[in-house]
Amino acid sequence: MPAIGVLALQGDVREHLLALEEAGARARPVRRLAEIEAVDGLVIPGGESTTLWRLTAAFDLLDPLRKLIAGGLPAFGSCAGMIMLAERLEDGAEGQQTLGGIDMTVRRNAFGRQVDSFEREVAIAGEPFRAVFIRAPWVERAGPAVDVIGEDEGRIIAVRQGTLLATAFHPELTPDRRIHELFVSMVKGTS
Repeated sequence: MPAIGVLALQGDVREHLLALEEAGARARPVRRLAEIEAVDGLVIPGGESTTLWRLTAAFDLLDPLRKLIAGGLPAFGSCAGMIMLAERLEDGAEGQQTLGGIDMTVRRNAFGRQVDSFEREVAIAGEPFRAVFIRAPWVERAGPAVDVIGEDEGRIIAVRQGTLLATAFHPELTPDRRIHELFVSMVKGTS
């Protein structure tokens, strides 16, 4: 059973912990570098991407996380976590930085503001999935090494590149655990 940390700086930490446990992982909140280095994979939850960037910088995690991800630490980012895993960012705040790792350009708040949040059926890996979008981003461009595993009305909303996974939506807010199960299998090296 892999140990997977959920970056506990902001966002749906508790919901991701539960989803990971139900998907077959030992999940724990992490916020210090030593805690992150002790897990087999990392979830970067949704929240507000500029706040997440500033908190990772304030906790001196920005560069160490970049190095861990570049070195092969499996990571899954949902919503703001997708933004954090992007190599490039559209409509970012002044000076906003990401952790990178996935060869994609992500547009912040692409689906609109908080009041424009919604949920609907989308296709993930060809299967229906009820997705919750909260001030969600989308992928403007994905590089050749990126597998697009989900689209909604022609917009890229879920991607995978090697041991990295990202969704524009919040799978932790639904009872469907397939996305978390996929990530657990990625951490195990079985998918």
